[in-house]
Amino acid sequence: MARTVKYSVIPRINPRDRESEPKYYAQVKTSGDVSIREIAERIQQSCTVTKADVHAVLVALEDVIIDALKGGEIVRLGDLGSLRISLSCKGASTEQEFNTSLITRVRILFHPGIGLGGITDLSYTKLGSSTDTTESETENETAA
Repeated sequence: MARTVKYSVIPRINPRDRESEPKYYAQVKTSGDVSIREIAERIQQSCTVTKADVHAVLVALEDVIIDALKGGEIVRLGDLGSLRISLSCKGASTEQEFNTSLITRVRILFHPGIGLGGITDLSYTKLGSSTDTTESETENETAA
């Protein structure tokens, strides 16, 4: 079964010019999620490791990643990509006036690696059109 990215087209108003006509943009429609258990089952099907062993490693990986991020480390997952924390904060007039109460948010940033570069040759299926037609195309055709 061919896998495609499903999307719908939605209007968006330019927030800088609320009086302008909306423009239409593609928005991905997700088709569910994949749990750690499902990932373990899929991995088990492609190797000799049992589902329970894969699940245990994935749960341990999650713990190690969280611990490393809490320690301010960059977590490099090979060709998959890397994770690091980023801070949002209010500014202080001087370095001496800055304190941790000015930190307002911690985010986790993911930077994809070359392993995720293989998802550029996607095909797409448009959902929710008024004529209910299906449109499939590759990214190379729509990149222009």
